[in-house]
Order: sequence, then C-alpha cells, then structure tokens
Amino acid sequence: MSETNIIGNKNIIDVIKYRWVWLTLSLILILPGIFAMVYSTITLPTHTPLKVGIDFTGGTVLQYGVNQSVDNNSISKLRQALDDNNIESPSIQIINVNTANDVANPETKADIQHIISIRTKFIDEKDVTSLSKVSSAVQKDYPEAKMISVNSVGPTLGKELYKNSLIAMGLAFIGIVAYLTIRFQLDYAVIALLSLVHDVLFVLGVFSILGLVYNVEIDSLFITAILTVIGFSVHDTIVVFDRVRENMRFLAKKASFDEIVNASVNQTLARSINTSLTTLITLLALYFFGGVTTKDFVLAMILGIAIGTYSSIFFASMVLAWHRDWDAAHKKGISKNAEAVV
Repeated sequence: MSETNIIGNKNIIDVIKYRWVWLTLSLILILPGIFAMVYSTITLPTHTPLKVGIDFTGGTVLQYGVNQSVDNNSISKLRQALDDNNIESPSIQIINVNTANDVANPETKADIQHIISIRTKFIDEKDVTSLSKVSSAVQKDYPEAKMISVNSVGPTLGKELYKNSLIAMGLAFIGIVAYLTIRFQLDYAVIALLSLVHDVLFVLGVFSILGLVYNVEIDSLFITAILTVIGFSVHDTIVVFDRVRENMRFLAKKASFDEIVNASVNQTLARSINTSLTTLITLLALYFFGGVTTKDFVLAMILGIAIGTYSSIFFASMVLAWHRDWDAAHKKGISKNAEAVV
C-alpha cells in the first residue's frame, strides 16, 4: 500500500487506488441503519425513524432502586400489576447500577443493585393517586424498592422540543452549506456536505437499530451530540480539503488531481488520527466510568467522531477525486464532440 508520492514522502494509504473498498465499506456502515430507520418509521407508534423519549413525546418516567436481581418473569408480573392498577401503556426498562454516579440520591446508593425505570403516559406531579398506584405495583414484588426520581414532560412541551430540535439541525446544515460555499469551490462544498450526511446517517442508523433491539430512546442530549458531531465532521473534512487546495496551487501542473488528493490525505493523516484518538480516549472513559444518564449521549459522540475521522480520510477525499475525474472526462468528451462537428 505504501508508495512514494509527488512530494517525496511515503504514502501510508492509497485512497484513490482502493476507492471501491472505501465506497463498499461506507455502504456496509450506512445501509443497515437506513433500513432500520425506514422500518421504525413504518412500525413505531410515533412513526419516527428512531425511538424517541419523553423529551419529544411527553410522558412520565419513574425510577425505583432495588437491591435484588430482576429477571424477565418479574418484569412480566410488574407489567401486569401496572395494567391492573390502570396505568396506561407502561414501558419498563432495567438499568444495571455500575457506579455510585448512576443513582441520584446519595442516601440510597449503597443499597441499590438495579434501577427499574417505568415510562408511562403523562402523570401530573399533583396526581398523587396515580403515582401511588405505580409505587404499589413495584413494591408488590420489591417491598424494599425506593423511588429515585420522577421526570415528567407534558405532550405540548414534548412536541415543541421535537420541532425545535429539527429546526436546530436544519439551521446547522444551512449555515455549514453557506460557509463551505464561500470558503471553497462549489464541488468541494457539496462533497463536504455529502460527507456530513454520511456521518449523521451512520449515527442515526446505529441508534435506530439500538432502539429496535434494545429499546434505546433518544432525548434532547442526543440532538446535542448530533450537532457536535456535525461540527467535528465538517472541521475534519475542511482540514483535508484545505491541504488539497494548497497543494493544487503548486502541483497542479506537475501531477494529476488523484495524486494530489493522495498526497494531501497522507499529509493530514497523522493529525486527523491523533486528534480523534485523544478525544475518543476521553469519551471512552466517560462511557465506561460515567453515569447511566449520559451513556447514550457519549456513545453518539464516540460513533460520530469515529465515523467523521473515517469519512474525512477515505470517503470525502475519494468522492472529490472521483467527481473531478468524471468532470474532466465529461469535458473531454464534449470537446471531442465539438471538434467532430466542426
């Protein structure tokens, strides 16, 4: 894979030669997630590509700490007890407590092994009767269960947050397109945006699959993670494209565009990998040693930064070179046709 490039350095990777490998890998990474999002849109009650939490749909989540093991049979009994108490559409999730940070109440940390998280339709905090029914159902099988937290979001507020999140993502895309169009030539900007869509689709697809398989729901923190990933991905791609543009000024007459892209990618390779690795080390520490409440947020960041690094090195540069090759061949074909007509 290693060969001398036009600047005299050794090429660690050959992006252009193995372009079909990178394209195939991108399709393998993205297509399963796209299928999962389409399936989720059709089958989920909310008709959204990902399972959305109470931040966007409205509802109430009650969490109880228990000091004994929880199995599937116990969950089935609990769900039946909730139904008997007229608690509508309960969704139950069991969270393993790994660290003290997983529990909000310091007084109960030492006694808790698992957290039973129950999501149901919106329950007003003043509705003591409904809250008591949930607690009674839980304490029927877990007498020592302790309520850790109650979080409620009204249906109207949930819809407003969902709309504002979509607006925020849309404005981010518009701003990036405007900046890239001013900073680079149009084809650079379009391909950088395509690379950005590539990265976002991968993260969304993974969480759509996690939602179907493990009942993972997204919240407002997930939108924050996506916006951060967008910024990181664009920054990484701009670094590579900037080097391509600089090399074009001095080497356009000495080498082909493919050779310039290869050289530029290899010049920025160490910087891209080192920057990403330092960030990923921090995020991995947060994922394994942080609290449960931030795990999904950190996971989205890890996936986004990893795919952003990959796409800036292999996907964006490969597509840029591919486009320029096609454009040159297209212009050459037009020129020959014009000469034939004359």
